[in-house]
Amino acid sequence: MRAYLASSIGVACTAALVLPVLTPVAAAAPRVPDLPGSTQSLPLVPLPGIERSAGGAVAQGLPQRETRPFSLVGVVWEDPDSELHGSVQVRTRATGSGRWSEWQDVETHDFEHAPDPDSEERSEGTVRGATAPLWVGDSDAVAVRVRPESAPGANRSATPPLPEGLRLELVDPGEEPRSPQPGSPEYPQPGSQENPAPLAPRPERPEIPVPGEGVYEELPGIASDPALTASLTPESAAASAVNADLAPLGSDTILPLTKVETEAEATAYGVAKPYIGPRPGIVTRKGWGANEALREKQFVYTKTVQAAFVHHTATGNRFTCQQSGSVLRSIYRYHVESSGWRDIGYNFAVDKCGNIYEGRAGGVAKPVLGAHTRGFNTNSMGIAVLGTYSSTTPPKAAVDAIAKLTAWKLGLFGANPKSTTYLTSGGGNRYAKGTKAKLNVISGHRDGFSTDCPGTRLYGQLGTARAVAARLQGR
Repeated sequence: MRAYLASSIGVACTAALVLPVLTPVAAAAPRVPDLPGSTQSLPLVPLPGIERSAGGAVAQGLPQRETRPFSLVGVVWEDPDSELHGSVQVRTRATGSGRWSEWQDVETHDFEHAPDPDSEERSEGTVRGATAPLWVGDSDAVAVRVRPESAPGANRSATPPLPEGLRLELVDPGEEPRSPQPGSPEYPQPGSQENPAPLAPRPERPEIPVPGEGVYEELPGIASDPALTASLTPESAAASAVNADLAPLGSDTILPLTKVETEAEATAYGVAKPYIGPRPGIVTRKGWGANEALREKQFVYTKTVQAAFVHHTATGNRFTCQQSGSVLRSIYRYHVESSGWRDIGYNFAVDKCGNIYEGRAGGVAKPVLGAHTRGFNTNSMGIAVLGTYSSTTPPKAAVDAIAKLTAWKLGLFGANPKSTTYLTSGGGNRYAKGTKAKLNVISGHRDGFSTDCPGTRLYGQLGTARAVAARLQGR
């Protein structure tokens, strides 16, 4: 990998329970103090009263205990190459009500969402094994149990031990920033007075260094608010500046364009592709409240975008569209602080109302290298639909958003959403390292790695997304 500096839930009900004496809040200080949001990391211990497996493996967990506020949970361990063979279940107490949830299952098979095996990100020594994160809503107490299990069809005496260094991660996303969302009344629509015709072609621009960051381009023709610009941290300025061709510095949103406007803008910047869908509205990292101090400073790019892999976040579905920013901030923090990645793994996220969110930093129109599809992060992008869609049908708005996003982004790189392409595997359980895999240009995660992701119900909608995306491109 070559690093480049930037230039250019399911709970059906809850029940009130008689509680035992709760363990006091542990002294697990946030890893990034004095910043919105936090992560509590609590080591798991052997659980008394739960039988060992026939092979002697011991269950671990924590009894009911009070904590500081949190809204998302997950379990991590030290060795990212060790898989957790077993079940993970949590119960949480809703803040203010005193009601405890039933036991909720946490998706344990998250091995496939990761940086590629031999990538620089994977080799930095910070990556950990992790379950999928589960959104539980505002909570102030928790219990967890992790039970080892043998593989299906295997003898119970062969039950492997749990990975070493198991910890429970409790993530507080912090407060929701006030930002207009795509589709909201405050959000300008294509052709409105607040979204005028595309800008004229711009001349060559000098690069202006950002203290403590890479470099970005100050673009004439896009007016920024001086007060807002001055308030940005160097990290926030750099994350915003890589989108400066598309929106003023410090913008919460990138405005949608019509197809004619999109094609004119693309031509002005030297992207002479014949089929590009209209640019959709996108909530920027600033818009959903990303704490830019958490991620690594450098942006890393791949050469092109030949394919889009669609995922679900497996966080459950017990959140509203208005909470999508909180869910996204929690996943971001879980990926960086708990899993040890350089940034959130997905390039984009989509919520159930069809709002589109910028994911990994580096520029929404650029080929940013993600950590979403183990073995196939190079020359691809990852789109995560917030929620779990194994048995729940995704809303039409979410499927339409996938189509709109891929019609535009794949169009920038000349890719046909209804076609196939070849990607070289970086190593995985479906394709050995070095294998040239023939994949749909819009694929599900399971096409590149043996996994349930993006859930059977969402996977079944990808044909529709391909057809709509191609139509939006004018094919």
